[in-house]
Amino acid sequence: MKDVAARAGVGLKTVSRVVNGEPGVTPETEKRVQEAIEALGFRRNDSARVLRKGRTATVGLVLEDLADPFYGPLNRAVEEVARAHGALLINGSSAEDPDRERELALALCARRVDGLIVIPAGNDHRYLEPEMRAGVATVFVDRPAGGIDADVVLSDNYGGARGGVAHLVAGGHRRVGFIGDHPRIHTATERLRGYRAAMAEAGLAVAESWVSLGSTEPGRVAAAARSMLAGREPVTAVFAGNNRVTVTVVRVLASLQRPVALVGFDDFELADLLRPGVTVVAQDPAALGRVATDRLFQRLSGTNLPPTRIELPTRLVPRGSGELPPAYDRVRRWPSGWPNGAGWRRRRARRGSGRSGR
Repeated sequence: MKDVAARAGVGLKTVSRVVNGEPGVTPETEKRVQEAIEALGFRRNDSARVLRKGRTATVGLVLEDLADPFYGPLNRAVEEVARAHGALLINGSSAEDPDRERELALALCARRVDGLIVIPAGNDHRYLEPEMRAGVATVFVDRPAGGIDADVVLSDNYGGARGGVAHLVAGGHRRVGFIGDHPRIHTATERLRGYRAAMAEAGLAVAESWVSLGSTEPGRVAAAARSMLAGREPVTAVFAGNNRVTVTVVRVLASLQRPVALVGFDDFELADLLRPGVTVVAQDPAALGRVATDRLFQRLSGTNLPPTRIELPTRLVPRGSGELPPAYDRVRRWPSGWPNGAGWRRRRARRGSGRSGR
């Protein structure tokens, strides 16, 4: 700073004001100081600044998987809000492992981040109580914390799933399957609850073979989809619990010889370009990130607020797959609106007798 002050012909206090963005410096003087900084390669000593101010101007983000398209917009929104507050974002992935989540969160706290935004992998977050008491502002996103009272920003998982399934029922479907994530995950259980509520409100019973929760690994999801689409009374529609499940179900449906309606929770890239386009219940991950980070900086500013649950709405995006009518019901009849049911039966009869169906 002495070298910068000497080169610019100003005092040390003036250099400090320019570096820290404080008022009281004329534009001409600020320009001279900035030119001296550039010429000398001066960098502010953030370690000394932390000792003086007690803040690191860094925020930690613990999310599930940076490779998941859902988390890209969320991560970017957190970074933009943090940047607007002059803070640097440090993030990492828990890989849906509670132990790794804990290790990563505590490592960020050890590096003196001012605040944490956590997308929980586990159900017990009491390990963060000492950090929060020590002043580390903490906000949870997408899923609530377990065992502690803390701010949380969520999507309306229950209402979104309920609306998506009701949309299928309104289209004439009576056998709707549900494929979701692990039952220990809050979003999976809330979306399943919404599915069951929509079916109950329509007076429709749910066979246990129509519901499958577990890993989103493609092999597991594909097997579940094929199982509920087989047999004498297969489902005529599927509600997919998240974007990874939806993508696998799209691949399974592409191999079938009959149309099956599909609504997925979460939008995904190119969903509108498939034929038919995939109907989804869309969240706004960027809004989740913005609202959570705004809440974090409210706490960092010293605002005394009680822990709050903030729930953001979802929206149904109809693109074609969720509007397909039920395929032929082997037990009863072709539904109204399905083309040429009687002709289909005659062609099958001809094929059975060796006659041409043309």
